[in-house]
Amino acid sequence: MAATALLSVSDKRGLVPLAEGLLAQGYALLSSGGTAAALAAAGLPVTKVAEHTGAPEILGGRVKTLHPRIHGGILARRDDPAHRADLEAQGITTIDVVAVNLYPFRATVVDPAVSWETAIETIDIGGPAMVRAAAKNHADVAVLTDPDQYPAFLEALAAGQVDGSLRRRLALAAFAHTAAYDAAIATWIDGRLADEPGQPLRLELPLRQVLRYGENPHQGARWFGEAGVGWGAARQLQGKELSYNNLIDLEAALTTVAAFGYGPGAEQAAVVIKHTNPCGVAIGADTAEALLRALDADRVSAFGGIVALNGPVDLAAAEHLAGLFLECVVAPSFSEEARQRLAAKTNLRLLELDPGAVAGAAGALQLRSVLGGVLAQQADDGPADPDAWQVVSERQPSAQEWQDLRFAWQVVRHVRSNAILVARDGCTLGVGAGQMNRVGSARLALEAAGAAARGAVLASDGFFPFDDTVLLAAEHGIRAVIQPGGSKRDPDSIAACNANGMVMVITGRRHFLH
Repeated sequence: MAATALLSVSDKRGLVPLAEGLLAQGYALLSSGGTAAALAAAGLPVTKVAEHTGAPEILGGRVKTLHPRIHGGILARRDDPAHRADLEAQGITTIDVVAVNLYPFRATVVDPAVSWETAIETIDIGGPAMVRAAAKNHADVAVLTDPDQYPAFLEALAAGQVDGSLRRRLALAAFAHTAAYDAAIATWIDGRLADEPGQPLRLELPLRQVLRYGENPHQGARWFGEAGVGWGAARQLQGKELSYNNLIDLEAALTTVAAFGYGPGAEQAAVVIKHTNPCGVAIGADTAEALLRALDADRVSAFGGIVALNGPVDLAAAEHLAGLFLECVVAPSFSEEARQRLAAKTNLRLLELDPGAVAGAAGALQLRSVLGGVLAQQADDGPADPDAWQVVSERQPSAQEWQDLRFAWQVVRHVRSNAILVARDGCTLGVGAGQMNRVGSARLALEAAGAAARGAVLASDGFFPFDDTVLLAAEHGIRAVIQPGGSKRDPDSIAACNANGMVMVITGRRHFLH
């Protein structure tokens, strides 16, 4: 009796070559729905599941493979006489290879506007049942759940090497596949029922890449993530393999530049990141102008940095990048001229990241591991609300100062606490990050700004516990300050502003970043 392969796939990549390879090894093909149609269209002999079971598909396709002639053929132990007797009595043939991948639930719910009904209809029932049955009976059945598995499997099949070891590895991949699928469904429903307390955190992410090392060469590291979402959707155009530190810095860069929008319609902005902190951020009339201003903000720190742009990289922007040593550049797109100009920098990693992939990943929980557990929080990515801000100084901001204060507040939230930022005319002048006290960060930011601080604005991610930061800012010629407020000593800082003719704006919201 010929061996039988059951093929039922949503992702039809590699389907026809797989089927051809199986036929060449003497397998009969059994299939359903669109998979059967694709095989027939390729001129390959295939038996439809409905013909095999004698039961038509019902409920609009919801029930087609849930049948004893399917699951009996998969689950029967070939070395069990009772199982073989049951098969003979029922006229059931064994199924030796199962190639199944599931309805695209995760791809469907990437769209935040997807309806509940649409998402629920994309939940596969028969597919996971077949995958789990085949994986359970891996002693006799090979299960394929990913088109990338097909070439190696066909090679092993032709060489007579589909042995127990290979089937066990395929079974492991199959159980991981269904576990990730169920976790994605539960996570999506949990997100829609966010008012339901006490739900466990479900995290199932495929291994995307084994990284060369972690933060340091002696640390192993791996990257887990879904293809098509966030960094998993980035297209690397050139350069070395991404590292752990690259990905951490790229995340900081993207988060910062996306505060100005990302893709068509965005206010053109550029960000230069060094060790997760922005050392230069600027807006401009176009990508090239924004990039030049961001680089000029601190060219010393830009050396070896990460650049993120929220608009297309053209030849003019590429010229600003060509003479620098940088690790990575990420943008929505690169023109052909820009790619040619940067091609000589073979180690420079260029990444195209589509705005849709960024939007699809927005709103996800931020996770951080702690000893024996995981912390989860909502992302601090909501827009600023200037209408809720209060001017608490005697002097009111000028129109230019208002613009500078808004820009500074947009950026300071992306600097590690304690964060102080000096800015003017849509460009950072000095950044103080991660110090143990706020006045220390202020000194760093003001010294970096130098004479350019005169007439600029200063933003602080947290309140001022004393008036020392305001007095230091006044000494350097700062004209306006923006901070969350909330200190018992706020009146001291306000009085210092008034004494020096400075503006103080209180936002009522802090933005610590640890």
